[in-house]
Amino acid sequence: MTDISLIDRLLDVIEYNIVPMTAQGVAEGNKLFGAAVLRKNDHSLVLAETNNETNNPLWHGEMHCLKRFYEMPRAERVDTKDAIFLSTHEPCSLCLSAITWAGFDNFYYLFSHEDSRDSFAIPHDLRILKEVFTLDPGGYNAENAYWKSYSIRRLVRELPEAERARLEARIGAISVLYDAMSDIYQAGKADNDIPLN
Repeated sequence: MTDISLIDRLLDVIEYNIVPMTAQGVAEGNKLFGAAVLRKNDHSLVLAETNNETNNPLWHGEMHCLKRFYEMPRAERVDTKDAIFLSTHEPCSLCLSAITWAGFDNFYYLFSHEDSRDSFAIPHDLRILKEVFTLDPGGYNAENAYWKSYSIRRLVRELPEAERARLEARIGAISVLYDAMSDIYQAGKADNDIPLN
């Protein structure tokens, strides 16, 4: 059964923690991907981060979040088995590997690889999966010996009508914010030196 309070909390973190950081990052030329780590037991936020590719092309939202997570004093970090990993967008192959190596047994995401390609004009995730790993869209194993992944949108679609409509409205409002950030990124991406912009 889907935990509606968890979905609300994940959307809160995206809207109130990740989006403001991402808006600043996009203004500096970065892509619009972000991530966060939350505690499983109470859904409290451990850390939120955003893409920082203008500093290092490896600092995708998830990668930068993991970098910052492991820079925290050990006493402030939660064990990854006791944590939820949240990604605004379905992680690329680099970030899928990093989440695995870091020991998370789960991740949640809002926008799919197809959304990244079609809505945000960033096709690299699907191209790399196809060109390097010969995987078609959705071809990676979304549940495996390391972790289980969850599409927030898919979870919402499975809810009863009243909750589904309310959460779809929230997702729609968040999508508008991302559409605006995408427009800013696309308008200025030629001015940055990110290899795959």
